[in-house]
Amino acid sequence: MEQLFEYFNRKLIDTPIDLVRYKYAEIEWGGHALGLVGPRGVGKSTMLLQYIKMHLDVKDTLYVSADHLYFSSHTLVDLADRFYKMGGKHLFVDEIHKYEGWSVEVKQIFDSYSDLQLIISGSSILEITKGMADLSRRVPIYEMQGLSFREYLHLFHGIKMDAIDMDRLLQHKYVIPGVEHPLPLFNDYLRRGYYPFGRDVAYDIELLQVVAQTMESDIPMYLNANVSIGRKLKQLLMVVAESVPFKPVMQKLADVTGINRNYIQDYLMYMERAGMIAQLRDAVGGIRGLGKTEKVYLDNTNLIYALSPKRADIGNVRETFFMNQMRVVGDVMCSPVSDFLVDGMTFEIGGRKKGQKQISEVKNGYVVKDDIETGYANVLPLWAFGLLY
Repeated sequence: MEQLFEYFNRKLIDTPIDLVRYKYAEIEWGGHALGLVGPRGVGKSTMLLQYIKMHLDVKDTLYVSADHLYFSSHTLVDLADRFYKMGGKHLFVDEIHKYEGWSVEVKQIFDSYSDLQLIISGSSILEITKGMADLSRRVPIYEMQGLSFREYLHLFHGIKMDAIDMDRLLQHKYVIPGVEHPLPLFNDYLRRGYYPFGRDVAYDIELLQVVAQTMESDIPMYLNANVSIGRKLKQLLMVVAESVPFKPVMQKLADVTGINRNYIQDYLMYMERAGMIAQLRDAVGGIRGLGKTEKVYLDNTNLIYALSPKRADIGNVRETFFMNQMRVVGDVMCSPVSDFLVDGMTFEIGGRKKGQKQISEVKNGYVVKDDIETGYANVLPLWAFGLLY
């Protein structure tokens, strides 16, 4: 067990606390248990270690990764029992989905040690959501996505500012401290700013590895499927990457990939939950996720440049950015007359010359323009939507 404490201490020493992610303030950290999920590489592990570093005593706290060699000959329950008897109060288990049968043991730990806080996290949103079903009423599950443009400015360039709300955005109260021309920074964000590891020299390779692990490991593991399914899923992702944004026609996707037509819709949903794609739905029922899929996008703009740089159509990049950032603060749905409908507001996305035609007769209609530094009236700069979280 000593090796786990040594691993924990090394991780804690290497954990920076200069940027705390947006999700941090939304989490009720004091509960008996909680789960944190999100796509690979968005900073979940770092945020858990930051909380420990800033608020807990290492004498009664332990952070472990479920894929540690320790668990080849020990169980989670054994660890929790030993840690508890040593006076442990806070147990953090990262990459929980990599531990076979984890949900049964997590439930046992939860029920057996009422004064031991248990916090788990993992990159397989599907697997954790399914595994936590029995505890869902008692254990909150928080979902985190990648960096906003605001967070990118802080992490990559040391530019600190608070997030703005929609009211301030609509009133044109958006200023980046010390930055007169935001567009060069914004364009860099679109290419490498969504993931915290975007500063790494080998970022392009690392991002492709994230994609491969998600498609070849995480989703097939959830489906209890073999390796061939992972290859088909990657093929489906590449078809999406070279076609976005598009309205999915299941039969055409089946013909191109060789996947049974009846499975295509499910696979797209799995890819969405794993942070690889985003599906824009209509407003049927008024609830996001229940409507019919009208368009399919890649999840974020970094994936566009990584998977299909030659097809990085500027219109697609703009829409992908808008949907990616806005979904954190509102329900983004397909507009019947324009591009997006968000909480009763209609948004038309375009470049500097974009006009008002599509929203001329719409109440609460806005034109969102790329390549402008400031807005006016109902015209808003695209980059400013990256300051919302």
